[in-house]
Amino acid sequence: MAKKRTEYVCSACGHRSIKWLGQCPMCKAWSTLAEEEAPKGGDARPAWGAGGTGARPTPIGEVEADEAARLQTGIAEFDRVLGGGVVPGSLVLLGGDPGIGKSTLLLAALDKLGAGEKPVLYVSGEESLRQTRLRGDRLGATAKNLLLLAETDADKVLAEAEKLKPRALAIDSIQTLFLPELGSAPGTVSQVREVAGRLMAFAKRTDTPTFVVGHVTKDGAIAGPRILEHMVDTVLYFEGDAGHSFRVLRAHKNRFGSTNEIGVFEMRGAGLAEVPDPSALFLAERPEGQPGSVVTATVSGTRPLLVEVQALVAPTQYGTGQRKSIGVDSNRVALLAAVLERKLGLSFGPCDIFVNVAGGVELTEPAADLAVCAALVSSRLNEPVPASGVFFGEVGLAGEVRGVTAPEVRLAEAAKMGFGTAWIPSANLRRLEKAELPLAGVASVRELLESLFPGLELSGPQGQEPQRRSRAG
Repeated sequence: MAKKRTEYVCSACGHRSIKWLGQCPMCKAWSTLAEEEAPKGGDARPAWGAGGTGARPTPIGEVEADEAARLQTGIAEFDRVLGGGVVPGSLVLLGGDPGIGKSTLLLAALDKLGAGEKPVLYVSGEESLRQTRLRGDRLGATAKNLLLLAETDADKVLAEAEKLKPRALAIDSIQTLFLPELGSAPGTVSQVREVAGRLMAFAKRTDTPTFVVGHVTKDGAIAGPRILEHMVDTVLYFEGDAGHSFRVLRAHKNRFGSTNEIGVFEMRGAGLAEVPDPSALFLAERPEGQPGSVVTATVSGTRPLLVEVQALVAPTQYGTGQRKSIGVDSNRVALLAAVLERKLGLSFGPCDIFVNVAGGVELTEPAADLAVCAALVSSRLNEPVPASGVFFGEVGLAGEVRGVTAPEVRLAEAAKMGFGTAWIPSANLRRLEKAELPLAGVASVRELLESLFPGLELSGPQGQEPQRRSRAG
């Protein structure tokens, strides 16, 4: 019996080697080469062409492009992240931690799409038909044109899709599908790459929107070769903390829309529920009048969002204070603490600093800097900031407060939520024509702290503690 020929394939870029290497010679990644059975008959790969037969070059002005052709899934938060709906012929990759709700979201979306005249096909390689039906009963998925298929052979799945011509196709998950001619196990680099290539060709040729669920690694990246994310049109990540019921759908790549949009969901007993007003949800349990609690206004795409930034400054038990943060870049927190210490004389050296964004939200834009500074000083002095205040602005290394984008949208959301005063950059204040709530423009962090904590003496040199001026003086 002939011995099977094996090779080593890089999980990051797909490079093949006849022997194991510690570092991939192509992408320079370490410990990414895994052993696989070599394809039978050489490196036989199917054609991935998306145009089919008879394709010819077409002037760009003659190509029809109707934005109204997008399909609405019926889930507004999902459509928002997709850019207004799913584009026919697009290939969408959905990733996330196990149990986060990827399959639940897809099944709910296909149930609404199945309310039309054309069928939709949901392919499960991980669950039996009975198991999928039980999950559908919990979600109330009862569309008559929602068809289920439990299959792992990619050829059979595509054959059924060719015959059915569905309105939409969902694969849960791509790591469970395989092509028999490749000989390797499902989920290997070669299988994932080739299956994705055939799904892409099918989606482009038939104009069928195709959704693919992808497993993630322990590092949070989608398992399989990186080429998988390059091939698809849209990459969505479903994120959330196991300790919270909130789920955030975020686009990391979108050829047909913005990557800044987010969709917010809440996990309930009957499945995922949309959160049309996430600001109210994230601020519902905010402890008012507590030191270190500050509200900031952030913008994700076109959506404004009010979230609570919490800071805790406590004496350290070690020689050097810790700098820990959740929801904010820890390097950014250390930078802002250094600005407060160097420019204003606030000493954080003998203190541990902990910063958290309530609700599991990730703040990536620098507009949250002003709120982080206010929270740090509030906790350091053990004095609360006004509960009706909202803060946003970027802080530079000289202690200056720089303007941010979309101040009107942020202020409108703050006014809608009933906030009384907004501390914003002076540069934004000069450009605003009108506002729905009182504004306080600040050009530096020093101005902010003098406004929030009257009587606080701030000094420039490092190491000098701020002192309270006497009320009489």
